[in-house]
Amino acid sequence: MSGRVHLEIDGHVAVITNDNPDKHNAFDDEMDVQLFAAFEEVRNRPEVRAVIWRGEGQSFSSGRDVGAIGTNRTQLTHHQLMQRGHRGIQTVLALDVPVIVACKGWTIGGSFQRALLCDIRVAAEGSRFRLPEVTHGVIPDTGGVARLYQMAGHGLVSDMVFTGRVLTAEEALHHGVVSRVVPLDTLDEVVREMAGAIAAAPPLTVKLARRVIANLADPEVLASMEEELLAQTVIATSADFAEFKASKAEGREPRYVRG
Repeated sequence: MSGRVHLEIDGHVAVITNDNPDKHNAFDDEMDVQLFAAFEEVRNRPEVRAVIWRGEGQSFSSGRDVGAIGTNRTQLTHHQLMQRGHRGIQTVLALDVPVIVACKGWTIGGSFQRALLCDIRVAAEGSRFRLPEVTHGVIPDTGGVARLYQMAGHGLVSDMVFTGRVLTAEEALHHGVVSRVVPLDTLDEVVREMAGAIAAAPPLTVKLARRVIANLADPEVLASMEEELLAQTVIATSADFAEFKASKAEGREPRYVRG
């Protein structure tokens, strides 16, 4: 697959690679489409039994390419773009096979949330995770907060969402956000070994085990996505958000009026 998201299939293992290293694999709308297409192709390839999602360069993904915001040429509204994003990442939930994410460098924002919706996350030493959306006047809206809540509970989610704090690899391991922390130079090897072990197991067994886990976790994620869609739409048309943007543009402190 050409573009800045690549899909390679080697036997029973599919590898999806973010390939925008000059921007720490920040995503724009075009990369979103390529990513969703890659997952859809995996869904239609019955020989695939495990998926690795990784990034070229220093980071898995620094989130949204802020330089691309406002340059969307699809003529979709923000609400429609969110719906497209939700449908795209829900392809991951609909897969029959596990997805392992190889996290390194920065894993931020929507990319962090998408990684949270996958099955397993392995972090390289020195990896950092962040949800900075509130500092940009909006909320996380990709469904990953629900999964983070399931893993780590109310306190960590609130801290990360409200303050935009950075989570280290060691903290992520402590809270169950990642299952392993490994040296950077062994990250690809470790996730490949994990994918190989999954692919070597009876595929029906893996499929049904994944289904059991998904039935415990996914209903809350899907409900959260619906809530996020409504909340982000309200925020986009609010006086608060208008004042946030105006104060940034004018280089002054915002003057919010509590409703």
